[in-house]
Amino acid sequence: MQFFPMIDPRLRSLRVVARCGTITAAAEDLGYTPSALSHQIRTLSRDLGTPLLEPDGRRVRLTAAAGTLLRRADGLIAHWEDIRADVHRTSGHALGRLRLAGFSTAASAMLPSVAVAAVRAFPDSEVRIIEAEPLACFDMLLAEAADVAVVVGTATLPPTDDPRFEQRPLVDDALDLLVPVGHRLAEQERVRLSDAADEPWIMDRPGSAHHHLVSTACAAAGFNPRQAHEVTEWDTGAALVAAGFGVALVPRLARVPGEDETVRVPLRGDPTPSRHVRTSVRAGTSEQPEIALALRELRVVAARVAAAGGVTRR
Repeated sequence: MQFFPMIDPRLRSLRVVARCGTITAAAEDLGYTPSALSHQIRTLSRDLGTPLLEPDGRRVRLTAAAGTLLRRADGLIAHWEDIRADVHRTSGHALGRLRLAGFSTAASAMLPSVAVAAVRAFPDSEVRIIEAEPLACFDMLLAEAADVAVVVGTATLPPTDDPRFEQRPLVDDALDLLVPVGHRLAEQERVRLSDAADEPWIMDRPGSAHHHLVSTACAAAGFNPRQAHEVTEWDTGAALVAAGFGVALVPRLARVPGEDETVRVPLRGDPTPSRHVRTSVRAGTSEQPEIALALRELRVVAARVAAAGGVTRR
């Protein structure tokens, strides 16, 4: 982490505590010990002359004063990040680092190309890719453990107008029906989701973003999917489909193994299910040299994939 003296680092710590809900989880994200983080918050509270946290069962919550403090601090921190970006552009110096975070599909299908471009443009900067779930990506952005995140939009994520972040649509990643070779739908050019209503389904665990997406899409098509098997990895799901244990919905960006044993069948209908993929950075950082290049390169990758018929560019 790189905290700068013009912005009190305790404000950033308080932001992470507010996001995580516990001192222990926030300390882990920030790379502090819980006692060190507690000391930071206590001293900030003492300097301001008002409590900032209060117990909430096993968690903590912000006091009204802390809420006011963070709402005012959001604009201050974003403005300071923008100043830093302007200084770096003027001086010709880069940040010296780029941490790219993304969910598994993006980490494999999109981020390597971005990392290659960043290494070429900034050979002296440290470039790192971190595979993480979307919610964890936002935690890492706040803790400055990541600089650019590629996430799938879900209701559990910060809204796109959250002042702490700059979020932009990237691609709509369509879902295809995955069936085994020889399946009755395998030879169809396109099918309706309802055509698979009576099939056993291979899905992610209940409560996961993908399970919610599949369940919602099937409900819109007029049926509730009968989940026969629960998986969390595309490899396992594809193997079960290939063995004839059911069908699945897979994102077009996902690289599914066993292509000789399974068939992707595009869906037709309005609307067809898709994942809405977007980028997120900390507010005010989008013009910092490495981050700006990463965002540009992500748009290039998205356009290249869209041109190949993989996704819809946004």
